Amino acid sequence: MKTILIVDDEIHICTLLTTILTKEGYQVDHSVSGAIALKMVKEKNYDVIFCDYRLKDKEIDGSILSLRIRELSPATSIIVMTGYPDVRVAIQLIKQGICDYVVKPLDAAQAILLVQKALLHQAVISKEQLPATTPLTSGPVSTYVSRKGQLSQFVYGASNTSKELHTQIKLIAPTDYSVIILGETGTGKESVAHLIHNQSKRKDKPMVAIDCGSLSRELASSELFGHEKGAFTGAIQARIGAFQEAQGGTLFLDEIGNLSYEVQTALLRTIQERVVRPVGSSREVHVDIRIIVASNEDLQHAVLHGRFRDDLYYRLNEFTINVPPLRERQDDLPLFVSTFKQTVEDELEKECGPLSDEVLAVFSNYPWPGNIRELKNVMRRICLLSTEKDPITIEHLPEELRPVPRELAASTIPGEANLKNVTRQAEYQKILDVLQQVRFNKSQAARLMNIDRKTLYNKLHTLNILL
Repeated sequence: MKTILIVDDEIHICTLLTTILTKEGYQVDHSVSGAIALKMVKEKNYDVIFCDYRLKDKEIDGSILSLRIRELSPATSIIVMTGYPDVRVAIQLIKQGICDYVVKPLDAAQAILLVQKALLHQAVISKEQLPATTPLTSGPVSTYVSRKGQLSQFVYGASNTSKELHTQIKLIAPTDYSVIILGETGTGKESVAHLIHNQSKRKDKPMVAIDCGSLSRELASSELFGHEKGAFTGAIQARIGAFQEAQGGTLFLDEIGNLSYEVQTALLRTIQERVVRPVGSSREVHVDIRIIVASNEDLQHAVLHGRFRDDLYYRLNEFTINVPPLRERQDDLPLFVSTFKQTVEDELEKECGPLSDEVLAVFSNYPWPGNIRELKNVMRRICLLSTEKDPITIEHLPEELRPVPRELAASTIPGEANLKNVTRQAEYQKILDVLQQVRFNKSQAARLMNIDRKTLYNKLHTLNILL
């Protein structure tokens, strides 16, 4: 029989959970004191312990108690309960090894599910005896429909950096907190937003994604809040905006830093009041949504420079997730390569050859300025060019990934063609340097280079810079 201990200074919670779990066939003990609970753990093995975070003990509170239980009984699953949720506290406790962090009061179904989940996790861990030499060739993948209507995927990395990211997603998802997702272009910010939505209480409702970088000042209000027929030239019929489309679900605003100051003002009012007023209308419509925004620019920096409203930033910044660039997740690179190769093989309905050691070495040394998106595109290219059995070599790689031959790098052959190559290489390097300087914010990069955004996109395409 599985044993459970309830630790809470409110006796009615101890009684309630004891009654619920005893009916399910568990042997349940309880304590209203952390110090007494610690003595009980020393004398008896418990499979699961529910522990209140804010115990009134002078000697020991819930945080210290959970640490000491972990030291005494590492195999015990600890579920911390609180009436005052704090995501940062939750992250710290998860790092310390607790099983779950939940908000009181718990109903019967939730309490039973938590115990079942904890026991299942223990069963999986106890049976997992993989040899240390077993290579990790693929990982769990989450699929979702992107804003372009395409089936996309998110690969869960296995590095410590990736685990920290997954922990934050797991903890923030069940709440209704507004979230700011920061990260360079191509790191998978939209994927993170979809993971948060899919693990939230709103997962059965729509998730609407808007690219604020593609919205002109004139159309932004219409796209976000909707408009009435005849509200402006070209408005031949009424339409609802993204806020109403996402009713009950999640609205994801990508590259929010590109919105004009005027639209930011209207957005702030909508978020505060939870009502939208379509363009050209006097009526207000109530909306019930969760807001997730993303930016490849540090919004605090934008606030300091007057490009982003500070009150909007503080309204949105209930929790921030930083998505690490691929160069900081080198331990995940073999997993990503293997998973993307399998995905492309399924798309092309062909088996590609293995990647040569030279290609893997290039991948390890390349800085991946376009991050995971660039890696996906590279894998599509090399798998398309490869044959089924022959290994994938340097010749299959895009030009910017190929190492420059020593004899070519050292040579100074005169001629018009070489002068063009020098100019092209200088332009390529300059654009990359500026993009890295501004954390791959294309709008900011275009301003620094004194060109418009469209010209920058054309040059990125011409120079085959994948972002």
